Amino acid sequence: MTSRSLRAISIAALVVPAALVLAGCSGGDGDSTTASASATAGVVGRPVTQTCDELVPADTFSVYGQRFDRVRSPEPTKGSPVAQIAAQDGRVCTWRSTTDDSVTVTVAVAHLPQEQLTQLEDALFEQGGSVPTYTVEGYFSLAGRTGRADAFADHSWIHTSSSLYTEPGTAQPVVDAVRAAVAPDTTAPSGSPTP
Repeated sequence: MTSRSLRAISIAALVVPAALVLAGCSGGDGDSTTASASATAGVVGRPVTQTCDELVPADTFSVYGQRFDRVRSPEPTKGSPVAQIAAQDGRVCTWRSTTDDSVTVTVAVAHLPQEQLTQLEDALFEQGGSVPTYTVEGYFSLAGRTGRADAFADHSWIHTSSSLYTEPGTAQPVVDAVRAAVAPDTTAPSGSPTP
């Protein structure tokens, strides 16, 4: 057993206030994994100051061959990673395709203490799907027709999901844009995949 596995097991056994621990699979809004907070959870995150347009500039979507408009009042599904991020003073942004109403891109970002980020990283590590091209610790999973990407940069949990994401590379333009906004000192690898 690796030291990371042992660390994940020991962390899972602890009840930590405001822990955001990823649990088993579920099908809510394309998020292949749900996040649940402990009964004693409170807000531990710092407010995200970047706007949705700063996190994901409009030209980011050009690689998908579609135009997107931002949904002004996104409503995260209760218990989803997006809802957990919103509850931690995070920023939640959703864009809808102007040509196909069923196609959306959701991005959520939370600035969390390292302890909570480590718990999230460990839980995702145990589930597999590591993506080294995200430059920072990153993961990808597919549930049905919706892909989910998570990345961790400079005390930030970056989460995005969309039916456009069929593999890690199709989520990469959005992950790269958000990472550049919240952690500009980390750079994308040369030759980043595009959809």
